[in-house]
Amino acid sequence: MATKALKSASFVASVILIVVAIILSVATYNRWLVLRFEVGPVYFSHLLGWIGALFIAVYSPIYYYLKRRNPDKLKTLLNIHSFGNLIAFIFISMHFAQQMGRPADFFPDLGTGLALFIAVCTLATTGILRRFQLGKQFIGYYRTLHVGATMTFYIIVIIHILHGIGVI
Repeated sequence: MATKALKSASFVASVILIVVAIILSVATYNRWLVLRFEVGPVYFSHLLGWIGALFIAVYSPIYYYLKRRNPDKLKTLLNIHSFGNLIAFIFISMHFAQQMGRPADFFPDLGTGLALFIAVCTLATTGILRRFQLGKQFIGYYRTLHVGATMTFYIIVIIHILHGIGVI
């Protein structure tokens, strides 16, 4: 499994970002890293989740369009897509961990938040598997899962936001 892709700086950076996500999420869940402070009218943990979701929601269609329009810039666009989404994954993971680490009396409703987090985890996993062609025999399946998770992300993030602001 010592392929060229696994030895690349991009792969190492991706693994580091995943490890950072895990460390920061564990620290947030255990309240070693406190994100429950206000930034303007919202809590910082919510702001992180919003920034992460907004990046994924906005840049994904931009990437889809630009990679076809400017194939000569594919490497740059892919790096922005990959690393931007991994940073967004870190922010969303920290938000989710902060919510899950709340005391039992204030435990959140798991509905849309859990579904959204699963969709984002699926996006990150299938994105890494596709980018570095891990398990080449399954690349077609990874693409199908990646696209499906993207569509799921859009549907659930809208419902999650509407639920969070009390519209539904």
